[in-house]
Formats: sequence, structure tokens, C-alpha cells
Amino acid sequence: MGRIFSPFQLGRSFEILPQDESPIEEQRISLWMAQGAFGSGEHETTASCLEILEDLDEVRGAKVLDLGSGTGILAIAAIKLGALHATCIDIDPAAVKTCQHNCIINNVEDQVTHICGTLNEITAEDYDLILANIYGDILLDVASDLVSKARPGAPLLLSGILYEYNFDVRNCYLRKGCNIEKNRMLDEFSTVLLRRTAG
Repeated sequence: MGRIFSPFQLGRSFEILPQDESPIEEQRISLWMAQGAFGSGEHETTASCLEILEDLDEVRGAKVLDLGSGTGILAIAAIKLGALHATCIDIDPAAVKTCQHNCIINNVEDQVTHICGTLNEITAEDYDLILANIYGDILLDVASDLVSKARPGAPLLLSGILYEYNFDVRNCYLRKGCNIEKNRMLDEFSTVLLRRTAG
């Protein structure tokens, strides 16, 4: 693992740094990312999720589920924004290993649980925030289970959705008991912020 990109700023709050870099701007939240897996912040889906996260009041004090966590950047960002704990789950052992390493270099390892597997491994159903930056067809497949993991009123931040899946994903989650708060169309992908209805 080593330096693979130059430091850059993202949104109002974050700076993304290779693991061997010192913080550049004290006013920003530093996120250190090592080489490996997907999601060091350059991709439009990751960037859009971070930009929405920084404006999401529910992050503070939240119990977070990050499905398809990759490098763990979204979960790490949530913790640095005030979340209490994150459960990161990915089917790729290499991604889980990278996520574990990134949590260590960001000093949040005590606040993260790592699982290599699928959503079936998760039994809790009271998460305050759901993160899932994965492909649209997978979001359709796991919709019922994913919504059931969120407590009533909790936000679900979904991305990795190609344009052709955007309509189907939104309609599917509406039928599963969510309201749409944001639907951000990017260059190729889209990001959707939903909220599980209370009741």
C-alpha cells in the first residue's frame, strides 16, 4: 500500500490524503486513503455521497451501516462527522482488508466493525443511517432487506446507480416505504437520498 494520488479537497469539509501525507488545511476533515479497492474520493459517486453526508444532520451520533464499503471512505467520513459506530460490509476480502487498514490510519478502528459477506450477515434492524455505493441492479435486489435495516425515519444514501437504473431504484424504494429527499444526476451515475417513513 502506498501513495497513489495527490491530495485534494472535496465539498466544504474534506481533504483526501494518501496515507503518508500530513494534513494540509486544519479547517478541513482529513481522510487518509491507502492503495486498494474502490473509493478514494475521485469517483463522482463517492464524491457526491461525501457532499451529501456533510450536510446530513443525522450523521452525528448515528449507528451506520455501509454496504459495499470498499475502502471504507464513507463510513470513515461519517465517523469523523460525529457518527458513533459503523458496520462495514463487503463481499471482497481485499476490500475488507483495505477498509480495515484505512480505519487504522484514520484512527477510527475502535468504532468500526468489519464483515466480509453479504447483507444476510446483518441481524440488526435499527441503523440510524444506511450507506450503499453499489450498482443499481444490486440495490434493486437488496431493497427489502436494506430498508428493513433502517430504523423508521432513518436516511438511506444510495449511489453507484447508472442513469438507466435511476427510475427503477427510486420507484422500488418508494414501494418499500421510503420517501425521496434528493435525486442527484451525475455525469454517468446518480445518487439518491431517501428516508424510511416513520411507521
